[in-house]
Amino acid sequence: MSLNILVVEGNNPEDSSVFIKAAKASCSQNLKNLVQKIEPSAEVKIINPSKDDETKEALENMDQYHGIIFTGGAMRINDMTDEIKKHINFASNCFKYRKKILAICWGLQVCSTAAGGKVAPATKGAHIGIATDVKINDEGKKNLIYKNKKDIFTTPAFNFDEVIELPEGAKLLASDSVNRVMAVYFKSGQSEIWGVQYHPDYEYWQMVNLSNARKDRLLNNNIFKNEDEFEKHVKYIEEQDLDFNNRTHEVRNWLNNLKV
Repeated sequence: MSLNILVVEGNNPEDSSVFIKAAKASCSQNLKNLVQKIEPSAEVKIINPSKDDETKEALENMDQYHGIIFTGGAMRINDMTDEIKKHINFASNCFKYRKKILAICWGLQVCSTAAGGKVAPATKGAHIGIATDVKINDEGKKNLIYKNKKDIFTTPAFNFDEVIELPEGAKLLASDSVNRVMAVYFKSGQSEIWGVQYHPDYEYWQMVNLSNARKDRLLNNNIFKNEDEFEKHVKYIEEQDLDFNNRTHEVRNWLNNLKV
């Protein structure tokens, strides 16, 4: 079965330029690359919700897509700009269709908000390039998204905000010491949504580059006490061993589920 996937870019052009320079691809292109590495025959269409013509065309042709992926991004829900409202509105419109949706980082926050949940700045800190010791709970161990995944894992992650109130009926799947909601499953409208607050789609070298690109902002916002602490953190990320199969189980499991 050849899959047809819609990938929803989570960045505006300015933020995308940072990702392209640091990670060598936009969020959507990076995800497309991973999908096609796992499923070489997959067709992947990329759209940006800020472009009304693209969302209109996507919604008119929704029947042709087996699944939808909302990518990560650098915007923050509580800013609630017109552009952010378009991302949330597009997610709401997607929920009108019987679709399986994978929502990553910013995508999780967008889809959770569209489904009635709430997002706010995280109170226990931020994930800067990495999330350590994410624990899958009993509900998560039963969920298809975590098939073959290690029960406790470390993964690329980058976020300052978190879901503080889950959509109605949502099931929490995983947590860590920084964010209670690290993975969740819920239904909204006609859709099923699997959301993760980390990045199975990124590698650590990309997170190191993104951290370095944001170094001044991280220091100015007191995310790190000083430059030495920042450099030690980056070195810690660089020393991590990244198991491709374990890192990407969520994407692979979701793609396999589209064939059912």
